[in-house]
Amino acid sequence: MSIDLRSYLDGISAQVFRPVGELSVVDDITALQHRLSARRRYPVVVVDSPRLPDGGVSSFPVVTNLFASRTRNAAVMDIDDPGRVGQVIAERSARTIPPVIVREGAPVHDVVAEGPAVDLTRLPILRQHEGDLGPYVTAGHCTTIDPETGIDNTSIQRCCLRGSRRLSFYPYPGSHNARNLEKFWARGDACPVAIWIGHHPRVSMAAQMQIGYPESHWAVAGGLCDAPIRLVPSRTFGERLMVPADAEIVIEGLCPPNVREADGPFGEYTGVMGPQIAAPVIDITCVSHRRGACYHDIGAGLEDHLVPDNMMMEARIWRMVGSVAPSLRGVHVPFSGRRFHVYLAFRDPRLGEARDALATVLGYRRIRTAIAVDDDLDLADDSQILWAVATRMTWGRDVLEVDGLTAPNLDPALPPGAATTAKVGIDATLPPAPGPGLPKPFSPRLSVGAAALNRARAILSELDGKEWPRE
Repeated sequence: MSIDLRSYLDGISAQVFRPVGELSVVDDITALQHRLSARRRYPVVVVDSPRLPDGGVSSFPVVTNLFASRTRNAAVMDIDDPGRVGQVIAERSARTIPPVIVREGAPVHDVVAEGPAVDLTRLPILRQHEGDLGPYVTAGHCTTIDPETGIDNTSIQRCCLRGSRRLSFYPYPGSHNARNLEKFWARGDACPVAIWIGHHPRVSMAAQMQIGYPESHWAVAGGLCDAPIRLVPSRTFGERLMVPADAEIVIEGLCPPNVREADGPFGEYTGVMGPQIAAPVIDITCVSHRRGACYHDIGAGLEDHLVPDNMMMEARIWRMVGSVAPSLRGVHVPFSGRRFHVYLAFRDPRLGEARDALATVLGYRRIRTAIAVDDDLDLADDSQILWAVATRMTWGRDVLEVDGLTAPNLDPALPPGAATTAKVGIDATLPPAPGPGLPKPFSPRLSVGAAALNRARAILSELDGKEWPRE
């Protein structure tokens, strides 16, 4: 397997939509994603002629909607059942493979611009939503290092275009990149940063895996790819800060100590505009890219933004909950709940086991609501989860509420100034059977025979391809 973005796109060409003509990087490309999302259609979108704000056409095609389909993301990992994504990724990410170093012939160094030759405005950086401060790099995998150990960390973080050689940079408070930045600043030093854009989806998703500190993502990415990731010394920082040799684009620079500029508003994963904050800036020293490089963008607040990160959350939750609840059979972080909800499926949990699991997962900062159900339900179907809440639990008996826990980042429901929040676990699992081989003391679900369902499927096949009303 070639571990790069273009080889992956070649392999899924039937799932790629290339709109004809020019599309503006201001609103138009993101508007297309919103329309596709409303229709529940999730092709990869490649815009070959992205029109820049000055009216020119960028030489870098835009690739977006890459992660919008959960089914396609599962297929990236060779997983045929999207419901098993969390379990499989948890297993594979524990099987790390260290990266390898290449010193010559790195594709990402095919074309190099340094110093005054750098001009970020030639990249098709999108302004996605009305109200955004400006164009934002949204698929920028920001890599920093811990100055004490030299260990790198990578995370996708928003970067606003502030000029031909400057970006603002928002590492969430408490994140590993923020900790690295603060350590450099405490010494009075500028923090080195490399932002890589465009790689094989397995590598991008591995960079969103939450790991220990300080700990590098490269070995995790190697485990997910079943092969070592190729790294090359950065042009500005050499071996001190390594970058992926097979990325499409790398932007290098320095965050000067204690320099901040207004960043935001910006359309966030929550589906609302994130607030304006004072963010560090990066003074850009070098931009390198492959010949014929494409520019990867992620549609903020859309499936493209949430689905891959939610899948990585599922892997972490599987590890957390599986150790206390052996009856766990499924974990799903739904797009509808952004990053705040999780559904857990169990098979014949012991008395109290589902509640143990709920208490465990509510300690995960990102999760605000957790719902436990039996594994006869499809976790990917919100309506089935709500049906279980409506018919299999009572509020006075089956709700676990915990106050004073760490709040998720950018939680729009959090009152101003609040540092903690209340979280809720709902146990909608059925009561245990009174004895071996006996049914659970609950009314059975409605069902019809398999033969009748097959006959109905044949009858309805004539509707295939027709546009019927959907409620």
